[in-house]
Amino acid sequence: MPFKPLSVAAILDKLEAFYGAQEPCWPVEPYAFLIWWHCGYPASDATCTRGWNALNKEVGIEPRQILKATQAKLTQALKTGGMVPEVRAMRLQQIAERVENEFGGDLRNALVGRIEDVRKKFKKFPGIADPGVDRVFLFGKVTPVAAVASNCPHVLVRIQLGLERESYGVTYGEAQTLIEAGVPKQFHPRMRAYLLMKEHGQTLCKRSKPKCGECPISAHCAYFAGKDRGRSRPR
Repeated sequence: MPFKPLSVAAILDKLEAFYGAQEPCWPVEPYAFLIWWHCGYPASDATCTRGWNALNKEVGIEPRQILKATQAKLTQALKTGGMVPEVRAMRLQQIAERVENEFGGDLRNALVGRIEDVRKKFKKFPGIADPGVDRVFLFGKVTPVAAVASNCPHVLVRIQLGLERESYGVTYGEAQTLIEAGVPKQFHPRMRAYLLMKEHGQTLCKRSKPKCGECPISAHCAYFAGKDRGRSRPR
């Protein structure tokens, strides 16, 4: 089948027709997301949600509730979320302590000022790098950045450009550039793009052994066309 490139908007429409409309399964409020992110390890929607549910039931998620709880109680609550619960318990208390001491118990107080400064504040929290900050900013409706799922930056790059780079940072940057150019700078369209690319990357367009034969847009994918021709992008 000949390669027929599509716009990012058309790609998203095809993915939504295939997977259906997507909704985030994580809390979108910035503070709640920081807590949810440390509720599971290795971090995934499933592990984080299991730990999050247990933490809500056994301790609570507010800063003072987390600071009041013993390390043992926090660790026990987080065990359902996977490995190293004692490390994650420590990190939750670090987050809660910082929110209490620096932001008066309300992380919304950190969301004022230049966006570059707000980003620096968030990156001081444990385990949060630029992709995580982008996710917080987009779904927390801080600013409609071109966020990309941290474990799926290759998806749109493959479809549009042919092959992801060896450097994660370069691939992530290329994915952001494609979103910036192809998706309106508004919250809903960019959330939709994030969620659909995430679903596609986790279901079919996997980092290793992608299921191209089942993909609804293989005829429009530069990566698939390159496989057929035995060529790949220069690195």
